[in-house]
Amino acid sequence: MTLGPPVDPPAGGLRPVARPRLYEQVAQQIVTWVDEGGLSVGDRLPPERELAQSLGVSRATVSQALVALEVVGLVAVRHGDGAVLLDPAAASAAKVVESLRARARRMPEIIEAREALETKLASLAARRRTDDDLHDIDAALDAMEADVDAGGRGVEGDERFHAAVTRAGHSALLASLMGEISEMVRETRIESLSQPDRPRESLEAHRRIAAAIRAGDAAAASTAMHDHVERVSDVALLDD
Repeated sequence: MTLGPPVDPPAGGLRPVARPRLYEQVAQQIVTWVDEGGLSVGDRLPPERELAQSLGVSRATVSQALVALEVVGLVAVRHGDGAVLLDPAAASAAKVVESLRARARRMPEIIEAREALETKLASLAARRRTDDDLHDIDAALDAMEADVDAGGRGVEGDERFHAAVTRAGHSALLASLMGEISEMVRETRIESLSQPDRPRESLEAHRRIAAAIRAGDAAAASTAMHDHVERVSDVALLDD
């Protein structure tokens, strides 16, 4: 029997199969447990240590899984309260990984847009900021510092700071464009500030940006914001 020439696979055909990461599997199991247990909005999940023991994984893996669930809107991780259910119907076990990977695919474009917009806004803020703008920036820094000192992640203070810098730029169009990506930026913010030492690191970066804006140094403000956005965009959980 004579074999014919090898057949080339069709274009766009077979592709490598992505394996679920361990934290993704843990997230799926937690979602299934929530569904089967009939938990409702406001219910708290067991502590990370207890979940880790039950699932036979490390606390670090459980922490990653909870952040993943926070990103997709299923839980809120609150300092002192642990993970609290926001909307048990927001995701199914089958959709958790799909949702995370969809976010990962669009993340590079979001990071590019954020870098372009926020570096420009920081530069403009250094030129256009008012005394009220500086007050708002300082208030955001104080709020983030207080939260971080208390053991929190500083998510709300971080958000307030970037919003204050955006307002200080006094560009309605750029502010509108930031609003268009704000929810997706928040996803990276939650994951970034969940990494060890990142809240304190981000706070110090904010201070450098604020100092440049206060000094009216547009180039330094732009550079400081660029470096900060580049650093906080290192979000391994959402990396495809």
